[in-house]
Amino acid sequence: MTEPVPNWVGATAKQIARGVRRGDTSATQVVADHLEHIAARDPLIGAFRIVRGGEAATEAEKVDDQHDLTSLPLAGVPVAVKENTAIAGLPTWNGSEAARGPVAEEDHEVVRRLRGAGAVVVATSRMPELGMWATTDCDEVPTRNPWDLNRTPGGSSGGAAAAVAAGLVPIAHANDGFGSIRIPAACCGLVGLKPGRGVVPPPPVADGFFGMTEHGVLATTVADAAIGFAVLAGRDSAKLVEPSQLRIAVSTRSPAPGIRVDAPNRDAVTAASRLLLAAGHTAVARDPAYPVSLGVRGIATWLGAAWEKVEHEGLRVAPLQRRNRRHAQLGKITTSRGYVREADREAWRERSIAFFADHGVDLLLTPALAATPPAADGWAGRSWSANMLACMRYAPFAAPWNLAALPALVVPVGVRPDGLPLAVQLVGPPGSEMTLLAVAGQFEMAAPWQRHAPAVFAAAR
Repeated sequence: MTEPVPNWVGATAKQIARGVRRGDTSATQVVADHLEHIAARDPLIGAFRIVRGGEAATEAEKVDDQHDLTSLPLAGVPVAVKENTAIAGLPTWNGSEAARGPVAEEDHEVVRRLRGAGAVVVATSRMPELGMWATTDCDEVPTRNPWDLNRTPGGSSGGAAAAVAAGLVPIAHANDGFGSIRIPAACCGLVGLKPGRGVVPPPPVADGFFGMTEHGVLATTVADAAIGFAVLAGRDSAKLVEPSQLRIAVSTRSPAPGIRVDAPNRDAVTAASRLLLAAGHTAVARDPAYPVSLGVRGIATWLGAAWEKVEHEGLRVAPLQRRNRRHAQLGKITTSRGYVREADREAWRERSIAFFADHGVDLLLTPALAATPPAADGWAGRSWSANMLACMRYAPFAAPWNLAALPALVVPVGVRPDGLPLAVQLVGPPGSEMTLLAVAGQFEMAAPWQRHAPAVFAAAR
């Protein structure tokens, strides 16, 4: 009697690649399994703009036809690419019809690296228009959090996070200009690393948030996050080494004045601190000195990034969503009046790097979020001020480390009383990406998290 073929939906990227390399399965089978799961589940969550069914199947066959798969760290792994990143033959949507770019003639370098590692691009993931917001919805399709369909998966890489949390793909490309990897990772219970400056090839100028945006991946395990990081950074995959005793600063102070962290997110930091102590590290209470000017300059830069996008891409402002028309108009003012300055960002970067030396600490631990993620629906049609307040109130902790161009990582730690995931953020000095991943790996070993949203994922198994 023939043994049933296992369904590879829910397997990690590491498991899939190993299975394909060993001949336990084929890229064709793995991609077919995931396309079937996407067809059944994506209508619930709206993670994808374009599903490349036929093209992905053809590309999977090409992976299977390669004579030597041993050098491919992502052999046969289905991935999604965020829709603001060029994929040859597809338009670059940027979150809406009004912001859509032309059909790309060639892949962006990070897409080329993913494909070169054996990954198969099965879909493009949704984002809010222009990538400006920590909620992911467009005029017709809100992207929903698989843990609670009434809640947002975060933004701007919300489609990528929702897809991974629902098992549509084991790993997804994302990028982060003001928290757009880490906020969705926290909302959806995933591992998300924003590399530091100059580690991974950057986006085009128009998508770069004045050079602050970094490409990365979203994953359900630290091992997958490490493999994805190595591929995007053009490095050989290396086994994570358990770090020697570290001294880690712990802070729950919000970088945004007047915003308080709710009890579940404070409890997540407490739980993470205990995990650090159990792993042999030292945790000390130390608050970064967030100057008032950081918030003012940060908002000015956020606004200016919208105007930069409009100018570089030659977009018309009138067809944009209500919130983005205002965002871009205000951004034109902040840039024309000189409120967006590289010198200010460099001063904050130097101050942030000095924080580690001045306090004798190796890393900083903070909450990932300040409150529960907001509702999934309706943000594209609401006012600029409503969107601004909602994003700042629940997700103030990510942006400072884009302004400082430092590596930062989000890792799951427990579950909120309402059933949504909890997470914390780890920040390090330049070049600390592997240390951040190694500490996250210690969290995973000591307190494993549920890798997929139970309702959406289990219903499809």
